[in-house]
Order: sequence, then structure tokens, then C-alpha cells
Amino acid sequence: MARWTRRSFTAALLAAAVARADVPAVVDRLRGSVLPVGTFNALDSPRFGFRGSGFVVDDGRALVTNLHVLPEGAPAGTPQAAGSPQLAVLAPRTEGGRELRLATVERVDPVHDLALLRLDGAPLPALEPAPAGTVREGMDVLLAGYPIGGVLGYSMVTHRGMLSSITSIALPSPTAHQLSERAVKQLREGPFQVYQLDATAYPGNSGGPLVDARDGRVIGVVNMVLVRSTRESALTNPTGITYAIPVRFVRELLERQ
Repeated sequence: MARWTRRSFTAALLAAAVARADVPAVVDRLRGSVLPVGTFNALDSPRFGFRGSGFVVDDGRALVTNLHVLPEGAPAGTPQAAGSPQLAVLAPRTEGGRELRLATVERVDPVHDLALLRLDGAPLPALEPAPAGTVREGMDVLLAGYPIGGVLGYSMVTHRGMLSSITSIALPSPTAHQLSERAVKQLREGPFQVYQLDATAYPGNSGGPLVDARDGRVIGVVNMVLVRSTRESALTNPTGITYAIPVRFVRELLERQ
């Protein structure tokens, strides 16, 4: 039976301290890549209507979020009605503050509640996906997003937790206008694996990244639809349990032609 010595105990404390010290660096890397997602209408007040969170991937002009974060009628291939709000994100400026960037829907995955947006403007820092096979129950994770929207200004909030379980679940069936031949096929295949976390997510966290706390690589997409029926729970009534869609479904969305 292994025995704890003073040296091994000190080494364990140092390792834990290093792990904790890495978290602020990971949070700094996330800050330029995790964005508020919403709509823009020049006639509204405020002109930006917050709907959820998203994160930059791939070439720096692609952004992943939940499909349910988008307004009705926004799925790819649907023409935007004249005068209707446009999809937009608030991106960080080099000199500080945020600027509005318009976005369009490039692809959607209704079965896994994912959407891929294309952003206007210059590329932004992109997050990297974690390598396949590196996700394990019990690992430390961070989830980042905008849980209270712009109530206190758009400042990214990071929560720390543990990946409690890898379990199977089925999302609520997509609405009729979102169904496609591929979506129907996947619905027939039944449940898929998701990540259950012991960190609490709030409305506004939907679409934000779940990352490995050690290196900031994305392992999933926070999904509030899974928390309580088909609607996000109230800010005052979180369940204490959060779910995330595995990043492999993001990879499939990016690779789809």
C-alpha cells in the first residue's frame, strides 16, 4: 500500500498550486474568443438584443453557439425578412471596449442544438478543440459565457466545476421547420452522449464553451435546453446541474460540406 511522505505531500500541493495558477491564464485566453450573441436592429433600444453566448473557432471568423440561441427564422438558407433584426455579436476591440459585428448562419445541427455562424470583419482569436479521447469523468472544467447578459455590462463570466458524468440523453425534437432528412435520420438513431457537470449555468450561458481547465481546449458546448424541459430556467432558480454537447459534434458541423 502506497504511503504519503512529507515529500510526496509537498509535491502534490505544488502540483495543485500550479494547476490553480494556470486557470487565470486560461481565462485570459478565453476572453477574446467568447462573445455575446444576439440581434441588431437600428430602431431598437438597445440596438443589440442579447440572446446567448458563443465562441470563435476555425479560421477566426466562424462562431459556434446553440441553435436555440438564434431567433426563429434564422436557420441557414432562410432569407432574412426586410427590416427584421440581424444576427450579431459583440467582439472585443484592440483598444478596449466592444464593437458590433454582423453574422450570418452558415450551418445548423438541429439534432445536437448547434449552429455555426460566419462573422463579418477581421479574424478573432479562435479556441482549439481538445484531442479525441482526452475527456474523462472527474476532470476539472471551466465554462465561460454571459449568464446575465448586459445587466452589468458585457463582461465574460467563468465558472469552474468537474465533469461529473458522461451520459446518454435525447434533446427535444426540433420544430417542423428545422427538420431535414439528416435530422430525421439522427432522431431515429436515438440518444447520444452528453457531459453532465457539477457547475451551475444560468440563462445566457447557452452556447458558451466548456473547456479543459488545464489548457483551455474546448471539450463541449454548454446547453441550457437540457436543464429544464425545453426552456432555460429562471436566473433565480438554477438547478445546480449543467449539461454540455461534446465537441465532436462541433467538429462534424465544421467538416460538413
